[in-house]
Amino acid sequence: MRVVIAEDSVLLRAGLIKLLETSGFEVAEAVGEAAGLLAAVDRHRPDLAIVDVRMPPGHTDEGVRAALVLRREHPGVGVLLLSQYVEERYAADLLSAHTSGVGYLLKDRVADVAAFLDALRRVAAGGTALDPEVVSQLLLRRQSDPLDRLTPREREVLALMAEGRSNAGIAAALVVSESAVAKHINGIFAKLDLPHAEGDHRRVLAVLRFLEGGT
Repeated sequence: MRVVIAEDSVLLRAGLIKLLETSGFEVAEAVGEAAGLLAAVDRHRPDLAIVDVRMPPGHTDEGVRAALVLRREHPGVGVLLLSQYVEERYAADLLSAHTSGVGYLLKDRVADVAAFLDALRRVAAGGTALDPEVVSQLLLRRQSDPLDRLTPREREVLALMAEGRSNAGIAAALVVSESAVAKHINGIFAKLDLPHAEGDHRRVLAVLRFLEGGT
């Protein structure tokens, strides 16, 4: 799997390069600013881009804006945003524009190597990966909306869906059967008034329902 990294911290950039290369990834290029990211993707056409949310020159949302341009010009390239703090509106910006091959994680998650690498592979394969802390804050923030229709168990399932877990992964986390998870997910779709569509797409729409309310 070919990866481009955009991270202005020299230490974190070097650490990501070493981690990925020792884990079987090919780091095509690593850059320190947003313009360099777009040029690197043009040159290498990677499977995945890992992008810092805040980069030079302004250290505000340069990474997010570059990621949106990247997905528009190279829709086949997965994008995983990394952020120092929980800024859920950035996750919403990316997910609202693209419902596959996107992720948003806190930088602290890199320390959990197995989970971080799993998130990279999932995003590169067209899935999603949303940080559990973002999910937790959004669920606490939302009070009066369609999410109130969900049972406590359905809310747990939705939170795990938002993290990008499969039905099997949700079943393992909650210690229930996969058929029970499927029933809960169908209940979530119905209570959130989601249209019938391909399963994975509806999963992302369910996550977006509370992301949109957190912006």
